Amino acid sequence: MEAFFKQLISQKNKTITDEIFRLIETDEDLHAGYLKLVSKKGRDSVNRQLGKLVKKHYGLVDDGRNCSPESTLIKSHQKYK
Repeated sequence: MEAFFKQLISQKNKTITDEIFRLIETDEDLHAGYLKLVSKKGRDSVNRQLGKLVKKHYGLVDDGRNCSPESTLIKSHQKYK
C-alpha cells in the first residue's frame, strides 16, 4: 500500500502546477483574482510566483519541465518528484 501511495503522489506532483492553473481558469472568482494580480504585476511574474508558492507549500523537489501544459494561462511548468 505504501509503495502504491508513493507512486500515486509522484504522478500527481508532476501535474500539480498545471492543475492549479486549470482551477484558476475554471473558477470565476479565482480567475478574476488572477486577472487582477496580472494587471498589477504582469502575467510572467504572477505565474512564476504562483509556481514557487506551490513548490514551497507542498515541499516539492524539481523533476524537469512540462512544456505542453493543458492550462492556457502558462507556457510551461515545473514538474516535481
